[in-house]
Amino acid sequence: MPPGTKDLFLSIDVGTGSVRAALVDFQGRILTFHAVEHDQQVPHFGWSQQRPSDWWNGVVLCIHAVLERVDGAAGRIAAIACCGQMHGTVLLDREGVPVVDYAPLWNDKRTNGVLAGFLEHHDQEKLLPVTGNPAATAWPAFKLLWFKQEHPEIYRKTAAVLIVKDFINFRITGNQAIDHPEASTTYLYDINTNSWSHTLIELMGLDRNLLPELRSPVELAGTVSRRCSQETGLLEGTPVAVGAGDFPVTLLGSGVSQIGVGSDSTGTSTLLTLQTEKPVLHPIISNVLGIDKGWSAFTILDAGGDAVRWARRAFHENQVTYDQLVRLAGSAPAGSGGLLFLPYLNGERLGSRTNARAQFFGLTYAHESGHLHRAVMEGVAFASRRNLTIMEESGNPMKYMVASGGGAKTRLWLEIKASIYQTPIRTTGHTESSVLGCAMIAGTSVGVYSSLTEASERLIHIDKEIQPNPAWVSRYEKLGELFDQIYEDAAPYYRMLDKYEARFPLNERS
Repeated sequence: MPPGTKDLFLSIDVGTGSVRAALVDFQGRILTFHAVEHDQQVPHFGWSQQRPSDWWNGVVLCIHAVLERVDGAAGRIAAIACCGQMHGTVLLDREGVPVVDYAPLWNDKRTNGVLAGFLEHHDQEKLLPVTGNPAATAWPAFKLLWFKQEHPEIYRKTAAVLIVKDFINFRITGNQAIDHPEASTTYLYDINTNSWSHTLIELMGLDRNLLPELRSPVELAGTVSRRCSQETGLLEGTPVAVGAGDFPVTLLGSGVSQIGVGSDSTGTSTLLTLQTEKPVLHPIISNVLGIDKGWSAFTILDAGGDAVRWARRAFHENQVTYDQLVRLAGSAPAGSGGLLFLPYLNGERLGSRTNARAQFFGLTYAHESGHLHRAVMEGVAFASRRNLTIMEESGNPMKYMVASGGGAKTRLWLEIKASIYQTPIRTTGHTESSVLGCAMIAGTSVGVYSSLTEASERLIHIDKEIQPNPAWVSRYEKLGELFDQIYEDAAPYYRMLDKYEARFPLNERS
């Protein structure tokens, strides 16, 4: 390799469970990869926090590890881009030092009381046209308000607020900034002006001066500082892109960036996304500004792989493999012989049916275990379809979906979903979408790629495309209507069960 050749990107992903770093070449190939786990602290029930110092220590270790494995790596890095778990809120003093040694995370619920107090005085539906998002404990605005109300001495010492990835960029470059996509999920952002919202800041009673400068993900946050170079081994002056949160970066790296493209990420739960021209204003839909174009409207269904896991435990005491379950489900016809499963084993996360229950409907003596397992898989897809319909009704018909997560490995489930969604489903040939997304941002920030569109065309490769099964579509269309009707009609029964469980708790043994 000739001296001075720049042919690599450094991708950094600060997740909830670990820091990951990789060296990626200009064709999107990962040359080396390293991960360092970090702990999540739960000092009280419902709280969830981590130490920013642990993130940084993990980043340093990961950088050293990947640089050591590739000859001359530090001098070959053309640019660096970082993504990270969203909404984790870091408070810094005037010297850039964390005011407290912890940051509340996206899944932290300590803000429940603050949120309830805010909603007592403000109608969140009236604020939707400004925020684009329903009020939620995850948003940094409520975390910051919690500090102001519960620990005013900490709030008074705070000079700046950064989110996870922005804190890492600050440690690398010495500069403070936040990308527009991350800012759009703070509940302090005006979706109409693409700027900090004076209205929301005033309603919250927060200090505008605490909020960092807004930047595009593909702008440069700065360059590697001398201090960071000494700590990590990176070459001083190496360009560093602003980057974005792990969710939009993963969408980008999965090929989900154009208007009309959807995403189904099925792990324990199901994360559904549709790229739209404008935010979808609905109480069960959240929105994050797209890295490239438009918005990513998304919602989370608590049912997903967890429903299949429940069926394995409930019906087989975990004594069969998942491959066996899929074969059983494949032995039953589409529509499971008229058997429907509503997959709300843990209620619903958003909207008015948080108390929803799971149920089988249409069960007869003729049904066998294969019918039940197929009905579970179909039920998750029917429930997902309800939420996707809300997004599509916003005027953004879906062209195709990209599947990821564990659910993307099961062809039967993909064919069921394609037929119920009535849209093709694609999978990509790579698994590290966040790493690839960071590389695309890094390359675009320094002109290796003329645009994110070009980066996508060069780096993302479709593995397969599953078309809707014509023989199944009409069956699923009719059953989908019945599924929706059962869901709507069951609301009073959920309330009756709530009253029953208040008197006779479900966890009692006798």
